[in-house]
Amino acid sequence: MSRIYKILTRALWQAAAAAGRFDGAAIDLTDGYIHFSTAAQAQETARLHFRGQTDLVVLAVETDRLGPALKWEASRGGQLFPHLYGPLDTAHVAVVTEAPVDAEGVPQLGPLTP
Repeated sequence: MSRIYKILTRALWQAAAAAGRFDGAAIDLTDGYIHFSTAAQAQETARLHFRGQTDLVVLAVETDRLGPALKWEASRGGQLFPHLYGPLDTAHVAVVTEAPVDAEGVPQLGPLTP
């Protein structure tokens, strides 16, 4: 079992939790899949795409619960990133943690389990 991570605003997460599913943030909806990162990729994703944003949370999702809708595809620098083609059932979210920003405005994700 391994975990993948999704960074999003608290408001998006609260709406998803209430609905029982997460269809994606704006970029996910545009691209046609939900962007995730591995534990090794997540902090760089936070730095590149979420700098200056506050009130963020990080979802930890176990990959074995996602089935064939989860695809590993080349992205930044040729690295394989997990992409979910379909909604995320919020019951599959193992852990939700805070992502406070540092002095430079970069969300800090803390230690993540691979």
